[in-house]
Amino acid sequence: MSDTPAESPDFDAMTRDIAEVPAVEVIVTVAVNLMSAAAVKLGLSEEGDKYKDLDEARKLITALAGLLDAGATEVSSFHAAPLRDGLKSLQLAFREASIVPDEPGQGPGEKYTGPVYS
Repeated sequence: MSDTPAESPDFDAMTRDIAEVPAVEVIVTVAVNLMSAAAVKLGLSEEGDKYKDLDEARKLITALAGLLDAGATEVSSFHAAPLRDGLKSLQLAFREASIVPDEPGQGPGEKYTGPVYS
């Protein structure tokens, strides 16, 4: 074991780094992370059903829909359109993965996007 204390994070440097990132990039990055996590929880990753958890997927998809609903006016359609397409694909995948599908308008994120039909 080393007698050297663990280095503490340089919070000033981290703050400067994040200050240089445009808001659109932060929003898009968070959205992509939510999409990726939802896809894994839907069983769409290489591991398939190993990490499948529809309850968790529902939460992630709803959070993504809320973020896109709130942030759509803040990001250009260039960024928003593919994110909305990805969201719709996740919502459809959720509907297909559910043993008892939600009624249209009741699925994850549909209070923000409106009903999604397969």
